Amino acid sequence: MVTQLAQKIYTPKEYLELETQSTNRNEFINGDILPMAGGTTQHNEIVTNLCIALKPPLRQKGGRVYIENVKLSISEFNMFTYPDVMVIEKEPIYYNESKTTVTNPIIIFEVLSDSTREYDQSRKFTFYRSLESLQEYVLVEPEQNLIMVYRRNNNKQWSLQILDTENDILSLQSIGLEIALTDIY
Repeated sequence: MVTQLAQKIYTPKEYLELETQSTNRNEFINGDILPMAGGTTQHNEIVTNLCIALKPPLRQKGGRVYIENVKLSISEFNMFTYPDVMVIEKEPIYYNESKTTVTNPIIIFEVLSDSTREYDQSRKFTFYRSLESLQEYVLVEPEQNLIMVYRRNNNKQWSLQILDTENDILSLQSIGLEIALTDIY
C-alpha cells in the first residue's frame, strides 16, 4: 500500500515570510509555492534593454518601471508572481504594508523561455487579465524578432498585435511610448 503525503497549503502570509528568506524566487498560486525558472543572459539583456528604453520617459511622466525582484499580487486568484518587467503609471499601490509587492501595473512584459512559454501565453495571461489596471501585456521571444502585444480594448476584449521584423516599432499606447525592436534585441 502506498501512502501519499498531503501537500502543505500555505497562506499568503506564510509565503511572504518564506520568500524573504529564500535565495530563489517562487510563485504563489492559491496556497501552492512553485519555484520560478532562472533566466539566461539573453533574457537578462532583453529585460535590461527594456528598462533602458522605458526609464527616462517614465521618469518624465512620473511613472515607474520595476523588474524581476518586485512581486505582483493578484488578489482575485490569491496569487503572487514576479513579472520580468512592470510599468506603473504613477505611484505603486502596495499589497498590505509590503514595499516589495505591487498591485497596479499598466504594462507587464514577460520574456519567454522553453519552460515558461505556454504558461505565460495562457494561464498566466488569464491571471494578469483580472487586473483592472493592466492595459498591455507584452510577450517577447528571446531567440527571434517576435513580440506579441495584447492590448485591452474594453473590460473584456483584448486585441493582439504581432511584431516580427527588425523594422517594427513597439507602440505602448497606455504610456504614449514607441520602442524600436532593434533597441529591445
